[in-house]
Amino acid sequence: MTKDELVTKLAESTSITKKKADEILSALADSISESLQKGEKTVLPGIGSFSCVDRKAKTGRNPRTGAEIKIPAKRAAKFSVSTALATALNNTGKAKVD
Repeated sequence: MTKDELVTKLAESTSITKKKADEILSALADSISESLQKGEKTVLPGIGSFSCVDRKAKTGRNPRTGAEIKIPAKRAAKFSVSTALATALNNTGKAKVD
């Protein structure tokens, strides 16, 4: 589902304009991004949670040449799916996601 499709679906299901739905979706994305930059966890009930993880520096290999390369340490975003959504996906939609 693209952002435009999501905005359209959100607008139709809540009886708001597409412009307002786009603003809400953008505000949600900005809020999650700000939270992750602060190192905080963001939970979307029934969907999952976003958190920030620190990855250590490591040595890797260039798959084309086989040469060793240094991969620097970095922070990365992590998403963990909620139990309710995982159950719904694995039971072909029988469980309801709240």
